[in-house]
Amino acid sequence: MSKISAPKSNREFIEACVKAGDAVRIKQEVDWENEAGAIVRRACELGAAAPFMEKIKDYPGFSYFGAPLSTYRRMAISLGMDPASSLPDIGKEYLKRTNSEPIAPVLVDKKDAPCKENILMGKDVDLCKLPVPLVHDGDGGRYVGTWHAVVTKHPVRGDVNWGMYRQMMWDGRTMSGAVFPFSDLGKALNDYYLPRGETCPFATAIGLSPLAAMAACAPSPIPEPELVGMLSGEPARLVKCETNDLEVPADAEIIIEGEICPDYKVEEGPFGEYTGYRTSPRDFRVTFRVNCITYRNNATMTISNMGVPQDEGQLLRSFSLGLELEKLLRSQGIPVTGVYMHPRSTHHMMIVGVKPTYSGIAQQIAQLAFGSKLGPWFHMVMVVDDQTDIYNWDEVYHAFCTRCNPERGIHIFKNTTGTALYPHANPHDRKWSIGSQVLFDCLWPVDWDRINDVPTLVSFRNVYPKAVQDKVLANWVDYGFAPVKR
Repeated sequence: MSKISAPKSNREFIEACVKAGDAVRIKQEVDWENEAGAIVRRACELGAAAPFMEKIKDYPGFSYFGAPLSTYRRMAISLGMDPASSLPDIGKEYLKRTNSEPIAPVLVDKKDAPCKENILMGKDVDLCKLPVPLVHDGDGGRYVGTWHAVVTKHPVRGDVNWGMYRQMMWDGRTMSGAVFPFSDLGKALNDYYLPRGETCPFATAIGLSPLAAMAACAPSPIPEPELVGMLSGEPARLVKCETNDLEVPADAEIIIEGEICPDYKVEEGPFGEYTGYRTSPRDFRVTFRVNCITYRNNATMTISNMGVPQDEGQLLRSFSLGLELEKLLRSQGIPVTGVYMHPRSTHHMMIVGVKPTYSGIAQQIAQLAFGSKLGPWFHMVMVVDDQTDIYNWDEVYHAFCTRCNPERGIHIFKNTTGTALYPHANPHDRKWSIGSQVLFDCLWPVDWDRINDVPTLVSFRNVYPKAVQDKVLANWVDYGFAPVKR
């Protein structure tokens, strides 16, 4: 793999964003209670630059970096690409790198790990020493983990998992959060630790490099440390924890070590979530007991403010879910032309472009999608033909409204796996993670005659000779029109 100029740490990423005009340095003091969250939320809703808040009330020496990956420009920067790169080009680059050979991480010595510059153990451990923000007014508490990686390792298989599981500070040594039973961590807790009454070692890494955060969020089957290597083109730097056998990103800003107590729960929530709603009401949830905190000098805590689209939770999850499904469908020989999730669907609708070469192809796609590990995270699949630009919502919406037969084109799958975060879920479905899913088949039937039965799409690129199109495009500005960006 050729050398990639991707930022290797959160600090390199911040500087790259500032240089590109995609981050602003806020010099005045910002309050951790609501003000910081409000700044980040406003930046997300406007698609503005990421706020780098250098002074935090009550916490000298700490800073915040909000909305780290809430725009495609910052996603391109994280990959070492031109900030102006198009979404299809970013997707192609992601697929190219994740289809390359795995790159194993390297273990570095403690003295070479910036995250070890300060170590709090024993009676010195206190989460209140960190600038934990109250992200939204009305949240159940101050949330430590909003853009991070919870590192765990299966005790038998030895496979490592990095996942983003929200973590609310309960007291100075306790956090609580929602861990769904279909998640990797949820399966390990329910299959191994809970039946044995054992605690599960964990480490929460905050202030990761953008590619490490991307790996923690992506639903990829590739182990996250190796995925970071593939995305960056070089081995991820890891270091041993102080109190357990886990390995964490050496260049992270903050590391919180401890044990998950699956059979001991405290109240958590509510929290403004990626759906754009405050869902998952307050309830007793998994407890994280803290044994050690390490952090860099002048540490920066990253903040993701979930809410009305779009923020990094929606953008990155939509991006990675779409590309992972595309890889899955291609592996099964489905002639897909692309897969895309619009972030404003809060990663609930998957749009699949396909060459409709045989009958029932849309149903096959839906069954593969909903039956996969990715399935619980979305409940709508829309299948369009290869003439529809899946990145152009106007074209997708037109295809949906004109080609999806209300009787034959809508297929409902009942009593599937869902998530408690679905705003439309009733209390029973939230409790038991039950959902429903739907396919919108927007393909013309393959048995229709292509000339006589299939309606002709009346569009610029479809009904005019290529020579006429080329002439009009070449003379567009000369006609007096403004240049077209896409």
